[in-house]
Amino acid sequence: MNKGLTGTKESWATDEATRNKMLGNRNRDTKPELRVRSLVHKRGMRYRVNHRPLPRVRRTADLVFRPARVAVFIDGCYWHGCPKHYTEPKTNTEYWREKIDRNKGRDRETDDLLAAEGWTVLRFWEHDDPETVAAAIERSVRLRRKRPQTNLDGSDATTTTSCSLTGGG
Repeated sequence: MNKGLTGTKESWATDEATRNKMLGNRNRDTKPELRVRSLVHKRGMRYRVNHRPLPRVRRTADLVFRPARVAVFIDGCYWHGCPKHYTEPKTNTEYWREKIDRNKGRDRETDDLLAAEGWTVLRFWEHDDPETVAAAIERSVRLRRKRPQTNLDGSDATTTTSCSLTGGG
C-alpha cells in the first residue's frame, strides 16, 4: 500500500501528488466543452448539459439535443486514447493502458446503445477547432429536426458519427 494515501485499498497512484493531480481532473465543464457550448448557444441552439440521453443507461453526453436525438461527446485526448495526442505514462503503464482501453470500449458501447435507440452520436476530440465543432453540431441537429425519425421501411433513421475534424481519429 502507498503510504500517505487515503483509504484502505491500494491506490493506482504512484504517490500522493500524482493521486491529487488525477483526482483534480474535471469530468465536465472542461475548457473545450465550455468553448463549444458557448458557440452552439450563440447559434441559437438549446441543449442539456452532462445529461443521460437514455435515462436507463448510466452514460452521460456532454451536450444532448433531446428532440433531435443528437448526443455530443467531446473526448479528452488522454482519457479516450486520441491516436494523435495520447502517450502512455511511464509509471503504472499496464494499469493505464487497460484503463484507456476500457474507456474506448465503453465509448463504442455507448455509441451502439444510442444508435440502436435512433440517436445520432457525434464525437469530437478536445483539440478539434471549437468553431468547426459547433458548425458540425448545428448542421447535424438542424438536419435531424427536418427529417422524420424513421426510414421508409420503418427502421430507425440513425447515424453514428465519430468525428475528428483535424484527422486524428
